[in-house]
Amino acid sequence: MKRFFSKIKTGVVWLGKNIKKPFIKLANSKAVQSYIGSKFHKTWLMLWDKYSFWMHIPLAMLLIFVMEWMSRHSFTAACGFVVNHTGPFLFNSYCIFVALSIVFLSKRRGWWRVFVSMIFIILGIINSVILLNRVSPFGYTDLYMISDLLTMQDSNYFSAQEAMLAITALIIYIIIMIIYLKIGKKKQNGKPFWQRLILVVALWVSLYPSTLLLRNSGIMTSYFGNLAQGYLDYGYLYGFSTSVLDRGMNRPFGYSKSKIESIVDEDSAYVSTLEIPSEDDSQPNIVVILLESFYDVSEADFIETSEDPIPYIHYLEQNYSTGHCIVPVVGAGTCNSEFEVLTGLSCNFFGPGEYPQKTILKETDVESYADVLSEDGYSTHVVHNNGGNFYSRANAFSMMGFDTFTSKELLDITDYTPLGNWPTDDILIDGTLDAMNSTPESDFVYTITVEGHGAYPTYQVEEDPAIKVNAVGKTEEENWAWEYYINRIYNVDDFVKQYIEALDARGEDTLVIMFGDHLPTMGLTDDEIATGDLYKTKYFTWNNFGMEKVDEDLASYQLVSEFLNRLNIHNGNINAYHQTAMAEGKERGTSEYMNDLRMLQYDIMYGDRYTYEVGTEYGPSDIIMGVNDVTIDSAYFFNGRLHIYGDEFTKWSKVYVNDQQVSTKYESGQVLSIKASDVKNGDVIKVCQVGSSNTIFRESNEYTVFDPNYVEEEEESELEESETSEDADE
Repeated sequence: MKRFFSKIKTGVVWLGKNIKKPFIKLANSKAVQSYIGSKFHKTWLMLWDKYSFWMHIPLAMLLIFVMEWMSRHSFTAACGFVVNHTGPFLFNSYCIFVALSIVFLSKRRGWWRVFVSMIFIILGIINSVILLNRVSPFGYTDLYMISDLLTMQDSNYFSAQEAMLAITALIIYIIIMIIYLKIGKKKQNGKPFWQRLILVVALWVSLYPSTLLLRNSGIMTSYFGNLAQGYLDYGYLYGFSTSVLDRGMNRPFGYSKSKIESIVDEDSAYVSTLEIPSEDDSQPNIVVILLESFYDVSEADFIETSEDPIPYIHYLEQNYSTGHCIVPVVGAGTCNSEFEVLTGLSCNFFGPGEYPQKTILKETDVESYADVLSEDGYSTHVVHNNGGNFYSRANAFSMMGFDTFTSKELLDITDYTPLGNWPTDDILIDGTLDAMNSTPESDFVYTITVEGHGAYPTYQVEEDPAIKVNAVGKTEEENWAWEYYINRIYNVDDFVKQYIEALDARGEDTLVIMFGDHLPTMGLTDDEIATGDLYKTKYFTWNNFGMEKVDEDLASYQLVSEFLNRLNIHNGNINAYHQTAMAEGKERGTSEYMNDLRMLQYDIMYGDRYTYEVGTEYGPSDIIMGVNDVTIDSAYFFNGRLHIYGDEFTKWSKVYVNDQQVSTKYESGQVLSIKASDVKNGDVIKVCQVGSSNTIFRESNEYTVFDPNYVEEEEESELEESETSEDADE
């Protein structure tokens, strides 16, 4: 053992020496030595030695400028930030100046200075890379999404080359910092430690009052209506810091039991005047469809297409209620539009860029329209052709009170977009029908599509696309991206048509509400679109029972409530609040509309829940993943594998032998196979639908393997091996 460790030590020493060689060679080079001996270098060292405190000022400004340069992908734009937003630029610089002050607590000032500076440079690099693939900048909540992003294979968010480059750069940085730590000079501090400590503490303490002062003066702000624009106006460092510190909801001024009761009583008084359907009245099915990254390109003047890419949706627009939907995000953040549509609550009250499904809904349940409709006897379902754990949806939908959730792990997906990175949406038709047919009650179904999802390739993918596109004034690469995207929504239009025809064929009264969750990640600007507002998507509806066509623009948190009002469904506290506020003519987004909504939202999610009388609270559901049973009917050995026959198998089906997962090959929706060596007669097998992090969403029946031919084949094989051995001996 001693010898073994000695060899390891020798190997490490050898590796260390060889790693050092290029760095030592560079340090001893003529150019480096010439610089070290120059007057400029000596003056530079003198300034950092005698005036290091003041030298942090230009260093902080330089670091902020570099971060903005990387974030904006433009030197000129970074200069524009300095000139046009001087106050935020100086405050961001002051934040780094304060962070750099910790170097005065150590003798290794140079090492700590480099270490702290690199933290900010790395943040800038991360944001720069992220903004190459989406509109929303890097925020604290993105750290919650790391596990989700790792499951999104081949979706153009982070390539293998980028990952390798990042790892290589990180290794080089660590090596340099280790060498610097070893050979770097120590500073003999002239002032006592307690004086330096007081200085550092005072600087850090000053951040809070200075932030409040700047916010009150209007130079900075605590909330960004447009996250991307907020980062551009107030600086990336301030924006990121706000996303770290300003999470959740602050207690509203005046929050109390009496205040909540007054809001609830006012809403109840209004609802009591409305028509409430009797229990004998039929209740139509309600289907809400999130159309991923959907944009009606006829609203962009620079887009020319060979034909209308969404003729059916335009037909719906002409014949059924429609309008613009004001959503809380642009280019990304689907789950925030989803949260508002399903709960009637507003993401404006959370921290910048926060995803409540990844934060507060991990801890507490929330009132939703699934709860409201369950109270009215509806069965509630979600159908989605992406992972059940993405955006923590399995948990979030349970916290919202849904009965079932059919995610991609429960769907036999075989068709994908031309890039192969997202499933086509047609699989959602059967998924929805199965959910609705699984119960006799009226159904509330929330369906989430993915076919329109980015990123969009900047090269030609389809040689003969159905829709030819000319993006006037755009580069060739941008034109290819628009052509790919528009052909995806052309397919989505056909999906919507088939989906509605399938619902109509069921012969039940049904209302369908479709909305775009956000505009696509295409670098669109306000002046390029007809609405002049990047936060306006469209919603479309369809019904087969003669609902009157009424067109109006709605915020995403109003959307479902408005249509429940038209169906005379008024129960639920948030639902009643929106219906009351809209009836009173309150304008969405105004303080008159939002202040009481903030009170209710805080009370339900963070407060004492005065909203509910004892026993009337909505709670989380024991959500069931999928609606169809996964079954094993039979299993046979053949060609060295056990072939398992049954139903409802998918690409995410995994075979468990005696409760241990084994490598599984998907053959079809009715056949899976595993290696014969992983199982023997008498073993108990089952099939589990497995999501990310090995989450088991649904299990099949247990099946005991017994194939009489397996023993005969094994004995015959052993006999052949024995005969071969005897022949060799002769």
